[in-house]
Amino acid sequence: MNTDSLPEEPGCYIYRDSVGTPVYIGKAKNLKKRVSSYFTGSHDPKTNAMLGVAEDFDYIVTRSETEALILENNLIKRYQPKYNIDLRDSKNYAYIHITGGKFPRIGIARRKGDSGEYFGPFVSAKERDYVLSVVRKTFRLRSCRKLRKRACLRYHMGTCSAPCIGQISAEDYSDLVRKAVSVLKGNNSEIISSLKEEMAGLSAAREFEKAMVVRDQITAVRHLSERQHIDQRKDTDEDIINYTVRDGIMYLMLFSVYKGTLGEKKEFVFDCDEGSFGEFIIQYYAENEPPRELILPEIPDEALEDYLSSIKGMKVRVTVPQKGEKKALLDLVKKNIESVFFGGEAKVERLRKALHLTESPDVIECFDISHLSGTAMVGSMVQFRYGKPDKRNYRRFRIKAVEGIDDFASIAEVVGRRYSRLIKEEAELPDLIVIDGGKGQLSSALGELEKLDVGIPVISLAKREEEVFVPGMSSPLPLKKNDKASLFLQEIRDEAHRFAISYNRLLRSKEAFDED
Repeated sequence: MNTDSLPEEPGCYIYRDSVGTPVYIGKAKNLKKRVSSYFTGSHDPKTNAMLGVAEDFDYIVTRSETEALILENNLIKRYQPKYNIDLRDSKNYAYIHITGGKFPRIGIARRKGDSGEYFGPFVSAKERDYVLSVVRKTFRLRSCRKLRKRACLRYHMGTCSAPCIGQISAEDYSDLVRKAVSVLKGNNSEIISSLKEEMAGLSAAREFEKAMVVRDQITAVRHLSERQHIDQRKDTDEDIINYTVRDGIMYLMLFSVYKGTLGEKKEFVFDCDEGSFGEFIIQYYAENEPPRELILPEIPDEALEDYLSSIKGMKVRVTVPQKGEKKALLDLVKKNIESVFFGGEAKVERLRKALHLTESPDVIECFDISHLSGTAMVGSMVQFRYGKPDKRNYRRFRIKAVEGIDDFASIAEVVGRRYSRLIKEEAELPDLIVIDGGKGQLSSALGELEKLDVGIPVISLAKREEEVFVPGMSSPLPLKKNDKASLFLQEIRDEAHRFAISYNRLLRSKEAFDED
């Protein structure tokens, strides 16, 4: 598992086993540093056991370490990974809770359940308590569990409206609750405006200490508007979809949010033409139930809402936000697209410089040959695009014209078949060809390319010392095997090798079945 392309940003990482099941979920302030640490130094037995079954990893970039904490909590509860701590009896981060009733109280709740409204969750207990204190004091809401018929100390301190002794009517108290709820939901402009007027009045009266207290209240209320983008505990389900188009390819990502909690992330790559975005949405929701709200960067068809509503059997809202919380979610999906699909561009540029190429090797194709004692000879070709595997363009070749063990002739066959077909179809050619092997395999591939008059740069990578050979040079390039350019080539070669072996095993299992 190569970690070079991981971003140095906060987020969550997910280790998966051979069938894609999450076995461990963690959070990180710096994804690249944290995940890389698993492959250096010694670890405890549990971590070693986890690494022994992990075949791949995935990640989700967040806007902050706090978001990563909340997302980690939600993902662990959803997937219950084997190597995470058993959280079946654990509690969520605490909420601020405003109860129901004639005179609602404000307090802290560890989980949802009772009537009323919940706000949060809060990762930091200190921040939660400060927010609770400010809102409670600002709107003078009661915090006592029982509405006794005598005034408490908070009333005498001026921080409670004292509904217990009839100092405020139910109507006026409801108005205070309404304002508190509005602020806790992030609609804080009204209270901030009011507090600013109060602060200005106190400053004019030269009551600077009281003005500083109000200033701190304004700061706290502003913090309430900085709601978490991942865990918003809404009543509706949302899908957030965004995409990027490069060189005629659409890179699309979909975040599904259930009751405010990120449920899953899906990635798609396909050829792009006019109408591809709308076609994707129609096909996807023909097989998947639409959410109550779909957040998009654009509306591809005016009839989309009616189409989705007819599938779901209830109203589906399609939103194209221009600002605010939903726009931030849309931007977060775009950020993950850039990280997941194009985070390898730095590796591509480093490789370009190491190989002294004039053009960036954005599309790289690598060939490998696999066999078992001369049987089930197969070839594989993997494609990396912008530093990332592009699995839709992987190809397998069953060797047809070579008898026995002959890696040189086998490489010549698959390279010739691949590029003669691309030329015939007038399809896109890669920017660089990588051959698994030494000078002999490189010479065989180069001979086929010369026959086809294909002027694509071609190199080979020998396994033993990870030496890089180029045409016209008897010695390998002076490239250390731990150089990032060499590590990138090793990553590509290893993926081609894995793909070839998997095909070889498939053929051998079919042959064994036929013999039975």
